[in-house]
Amino acid sequence: MTVQYSRDHQWIDATDPHAAVVGITVHAQDVLGDVVFVDLPALGQAFEQNAVGAVVESVKAAADVFLPVAGEVVEVNEALRADPALANSDPLGAGWFFKIKLSDPGQLDGLLDEAAYTAFAQNA
Repeated sequence: MTVQYSRDHQWIDATDPHAAVVGITVHAQDVLGDVVFVDLPALGQAFEQNAVGAVVESVKAAADVFLPVAGEVVEVNEALRADPALANSDPLGAGWFFKIKLSDPGQLDGLLDEAAYTAFAQNA
């Protein structure tokens, strides 16, 4: 799995550009605290890069989930909707938010790799 990261603390695994997986990072869920609700996008909804695709509510705050790249939603994580705590217990696995078909795969070039994101998150 090749994961890339945004400066807004989202991750994307675009191994399959027709169903790239998007979620929040470990850092994001640490800052949010216990996630109690997620508002996921509708299937077929198209987003521009950096648009708000979902909303996360925790015991501390609400936060927007931004699209690291432009694309169309092809699947949402219904298990996460039913059990929002998955965003805390497994943010890089079972706690994924949605899958998108990439509109412009070149936008991936502007994202961070794991080492660069780790350095960035330490100063966030």
